[in-house]
Amino acid sequence: MAFAPMGPEASFFEVLEQHRASLLAALRTGREESPRGGTRSISKFEDSVGLQMVSHCTTRKVKSDSPKSAQNFALILKILSMIYKLVQSDTYATKRDIYYTDCQLFGNQTVVDNIINDISCMLKVPRRSLHILSTSKGLIAGNLSYLEEDGTRVSCAGCSTAVAVPSNIQGLRNLITDAKFLLIVEKDATFQRLLDDNFCSKMSPCIMVTGKGVPDLNTRLFVKKLWELFHIPLFTLVDADPHGIEIMCIYKYGSMSMSFEAHNLTVPAIRWLGLLPSDIKRLNIPKNTLIPLTNRDQMKLDSILKRPYVAGQPFWRKEMEIMADTKMKAEIQALTYIASDYLSRVYLPNKLKFGGWI
Repeated sequence: MAFAPMGPEASFFEVLEQHRASLLAALRTGREESPRGGTRSISKFEDSVGLQMVSHCTTRKVKSDSPKSAQNFALILKILSMIYKLVQSDTYATKRDIYYTDCQLFGNQTVVDNIINDISCMLKVPRRSLHILSTSKGLIAGNLSYLEEDGTRVSCAGCSTAVAVPSNIQGLRNLITDAKFLLIVEKDATFQRLLDDNFCSKMSPCIMVTGKGVPDLNTRLFVKKLWELFHIPLFTLVDADPHGIEIMCIYKYGSMSMSFEAHNLTVPAIRWLGLLPSDIKRLNIPKNTLIPLTNRDQMKLDSILKRPYVAGQPFWRKEMEIMADTKMKAEIQALTYIASDYLSRVYLPNKLKFGGWI
């Protein structure tokens, strides 16, 4: 399936093509290869993978004859029996489906979620191998098409609407794209604004994805799949605040809670496109659009600055230090005070054309 070119001239993508060449060179030399994961434990950082587990640490035991853990043991067996039936019948269920089989027994959805994560870690298999799917909240738009597991052909090329991230990423086949880059957008509101401004058409060929805030598992799996299949440059567009940086780190380096599956989820090749704290001063964004950092923001920022992967990202550290020094943060929407379409018409095109990422 061919996508009709509607975007800039070929020369616009020269710096992007150079960036892609450097990413491919890193792959060939093995610097982006992912080693296998270990067993569940406290996380360690590895540059080519992100946060992953170490094997030599304290573990938690669940015993059938212990009053403290008997109920949890029984719930684990209950869900294991359901997983066995799903695998035997080659059918799938969502975590929500499992919870609703016996709401009174499980108590709440979090109990089910935690047990499924524990089982996945204990058996050392990804959750999808248990035939348990998560409900997707993410959206896709742009120059991409694929076949779903049931044979349905999906095209994401419509400019005005987006396609929901599929629930079964493993079942996707025949993915086709000629995209020059993938833009990961933190917030749904920003994503929708870019759709309204026909960003995918103006910057074609490209792909946009949003996890609507903290990304769900399927959105992360989808981004990882696109990277492994096409090795196109990936960029994040997040708020210039600690929460936005945290979300970017989840895509790039992973999270503590899912560190046992880091090699299936993280994409260390992701780059930070915006909104950079240094952009606030450079673009003369009005001070009345900035927001003071809260105590919680400052604690989050201090925590991120202490993480091992920041040591290998001096430009990231510099941006975060700017935020810490000014004690101010800014949302992407602050750019609308320059012009209503400044984000899609000027900011992003210039960043992409001239290599304004770190």
